This record gives sequence, structure tokens and C-alpha cells, in this order.
Amino acid sequence: MVFKRRTPRSWLQFIAEGFWPRGGWARASRYVVHRLRRLPDPAHKISRGIAAGVFVSFTPFFGFHFLISAAIALMIRGNVLAALLATFVGNPITFPIFASIAMEIGSWVLGTPHIGAPGVIASFSNASAELWHNFTAIFTPEVMHWGRLGAFFEVVFLPYLVGGILPGLLAGAAAYFLSHPVIVAYQKARIKRQKARYEKKRAKAAARAAKPARPAADPAE
Repeated sequence: MVFKRRTPRSWLQFIAEGFWPRGGWARASRYVVHRLRRLPDPAHKISRGIAAGVFVSFTPFFGFHFLISAAIALMIRGNVLAALLATFVGNPITFPIFASIAMEIGSWVLGTPHIGAPGVIASFSNASAELWHNFTAIFTPEVMHWGRLGAFFEVVFLPYLVGGILPGLLAGAAAYFLSHPVIVAYQKARIKRQKARYEKKRAKAAARAAKPARPAADPAE
């Protein structure tokens, strides 16, 4: 394949790059911003997509952020690619912060015990392991266990979900209102540059056309 890596990444490299991309997070951030600025849609649609991606980053639906952000972007008539790129806001560096905020609010609203970010990460890991065990138990003599999943849903997932709605909405709204004028200004400046280049090319073509042609040399001379 043309775009296939010559040396495929190992699982360890794949996981490591999830925490620290090649070139660092600064370079990855610049790439996302560059892609967002060059999207062809109007600014309000791009900003709606960004808001959708930022909002979803505060939810506990890990592994489904792309799908959910795309669905929300379609519902609010935003740019789907902008929504997918904006989920980059949720990454291994910011997730502990988002989880702490969401769990603090959700535990207070629901009256459940508060669990810090390390406990949340461990709970998601244990829940994933139990789900995998129950799936493999379908094909083996192993017995399914649902106790830890029930406790995980009540103590971690539900508070995370409830507590992430308000900060997610606030962050999404802030992302919309901050990104919209920036994208509008960039698009106007880009159109102005394109017009300037077009006029320059047009002027050069007109100058070449107006230049008198050299008379052909007389063969008798």
C-alpha cells in the first residue's frame, strides 16, 4: 500500500504515542489547528463541530468519542471533521483533569462517594477486564460476573456522566465563541490573499499580452 508504514508500530509504540505523540503535543496541537483552519465550511459550522468535539471529551464514553461527536455535529449542523479533530482536547494529559471535575460534580449531585482520577482510571480498567472476561465466558466454561460492573456503573460511570454534562456544555460553548471570530478572520484573510494572488497573475498575463511581438527577421537580409 502507498501510505502504509514501512515498519509497523508495535502495540507498545502505539500506546506510548497515545500519551506522547511523535514530535510532542505542541506539534500535534499545531497540526489540529492547521487542519481546522483549512476546512472549507463556513465558520459557524466549523465552530459548532469544535463545540461538539469538546463537549464529548467530558463524557465517559471512551472509545466512542469519535462516533458521538460526529452524531452531535450532524444534529446541530456542524462540521463533522471539526468535531472529530476537536476530540483531541480529550487526551491522556487532560482526561485526569476532566475526570476529577466530572466526578466531583456528579458525586455531589447524586450523593455518591467521591473517587479521584486514579480510582476512576483503575475502575475503568477493571470494568473493561470484566467485560472481556464475560465475553470470553460465552465460548468457555468460565462463569460470568456482573457484580463489579454494577458497582462501577453506580459509583463511577453514572456520576462521571452526570457531572461531565455541565462542564462539557460550558467548555463547548466557550470553544464555539472563542473559535468563531478566529476562523472568520482567518477565512477573510485567506480570501484576501487568494484574490491578491489572482490579481497579480492576471496583471502579469495582461502585461505579456500587451507586449508587442518582435518582427520576424527578413530572410533576404
